[in-house]
Amino acid sequence: MVLSLIRGKYILCRALSHSEIELIEDGAVVQQDGEIIEVGKYTSLAEKYSINSILGSANDVVLPGFVNSHHHIGLTSFKLGSSDAPLELWLAKRIGHRHVDPYLDTLYSAIQMLESGITTVQHIHRLPGRDTSKWSAISQQVLQAYQDIGMRVSYCFMIRDQNHLVYGDDDVFVEQLPIQLKAKARYLLDSQKVPLQEYMNFFVHLWSTWNGNQGDRVRIQLAPANLHWCSDVALQMQKEYADKYQVKLHMHLLETPYQREYAKRRFGTTAVKHLDEIDFLSPDLTLGHGTWMTEEEIDLISDAQVMLCHNASSNLRFQSGIAPLNRFFEKGIKVAIGLDEAGINDDQDILQEMRLVLNLHRVPGHEQYVPQAAQVFQMATEHGAETTGFANTIGSLTPGSAADLVILDWNDIAFPYLDSSIPIIDAIVHLARSSSIKTVMIDGEVVFDSGSLTRVDKQVIYEELAKSLQSPLTPHEEYHVQLSKQLFPYIKQFYKSWLKTENFHPYYSHNSCI
Repeated sequence: MVLSLIRGKYILCRALSHSEIELIEDGAVVQQDGEIIEVGKYTSLAEKYSINSILGSANDVVLPGFVNSHHHIGLTSFKLGSSDAPLELWLAKRIGHRHVDPYLDTLYSAIQMLESGITTVQHIHRLPGRDTSKWSAISQQVLQAYQDIGMRVSYCFMIRDQNHLVYGDDDVFVEQLPIQLKAKARYLLDSQKVPLQEYMNFFVHLWSTWNGNQGDRVRIQLAPANLHWCSDVALQMQKEYADKYQVKLHMHLLETPYQREYAKRRFGTTAVKHLDEIDFLSPDLTLGHGTWMTEEEIDLISDAQVMLCHNASSNLRFQSGIAPLNRFFEKGIKVAIGLDEAGINDDQDILQEMRLVLNLHRVPGHEQYVPQAAQVFQMATEHGAETTGFANTIGSLTPGSAADLVILDWNDIAFPYLDSSIPIIDAIVHLARSSSIKTVMIDGEVVFDSGSLTRVDKQVIYEELAKSLQSPLTPHEEYHVQLSKQLFPYIKQFYKSWLKTENFHPYYSHNSCI
């Protein structure tokens, strides 16, 4: 039995409202074998328990571990050669990405996440296409990386059964290509198409492998890739499996205006309204992005208690727009934070992402409803937790919760001066940096301390990853680089007139006349 006490000048337990948090001054958290058993004043808890070890100090801040609710890869697409572009064109560039070792790639981003205080991640995997014989080994490498570093992971893989190249029928698009490209495009499509039941069988395999989602730090979910990538049959089948196996769903939706236009063309209505019509909306569903929702769609999401994941950096980098976060808040929707492919600095720094979220939505006007620090804190903790398979066990420092927490150096945040009128949560969201993090604990285990990881050697991992990418591109990789360049202009042409059918003004018009 391990009984430890984590001490702090301030203990930030959880958000109580959009502007308030539950805070204990000169407090402490007592954990036993990975579970928080009490939170209170340091002096009383130190006297009450026979403690094995004490972490933190009277100059620290203790808060729940952060949750990255939407993550894909380690080495960013930019580093792999895909410069930022509108999403639909960027997807065409991704065809030319080289292979990266999934174990090392996962560790690379996991290291960055731990260093910024992320203790749980929603990993949304892109499986390598038709060769299903490789799926188990590759997913095991990803999950093994998280196990080796000590992070919690809620793992899912994107499922799609249509529209692999553009937001339209694959065969129709290929038929419009020059004769020399048709065969190549068909070969690419054949390598990506997988029978729907194969996806579902693999989900059951993973779910069973991880003890019916009763494993220590691993949970398995389902991830319909997006409305344009899933037929109604695929969506309904995943909903049935989610209900049967009692798992959550995480689905990209309305990331760009082109996706909103796609829904209109395919269904003659909006994306969310169609999902409502096929009974897909539920409290167990999280929608990633939601950037181009209408007022009616926001109301539907609110009524169905669907959760959202806000990916601010990704939306900016791919010219997708700014999600209507203020309206989500006004409607009482639970919103999490996801770093997606990469943050502004091509890293996995959730503290920086929290500041971006706080400031991006501060629209002009003295009476405007804008995010508060406590709300952003809640997005990165409790609300993030609810989008994962660890809901109700992480995201707060309360008795019965898992001992997943972060210790920050208050002096690093407040030095050389911070006026006493500034709320503690405001100071943290505005001023905390990764350099402020002293210790990260997951399930009662210290996995990061004093600048070093306790389970893996960062330098060795980084050097091994770098070495694995020093060799020239293989003929297979070079083929896909050239194919990406050849297909790009035709994919771009496909979307050329899409937004002329409707006036797609951004939801936020920061400088428009009212």
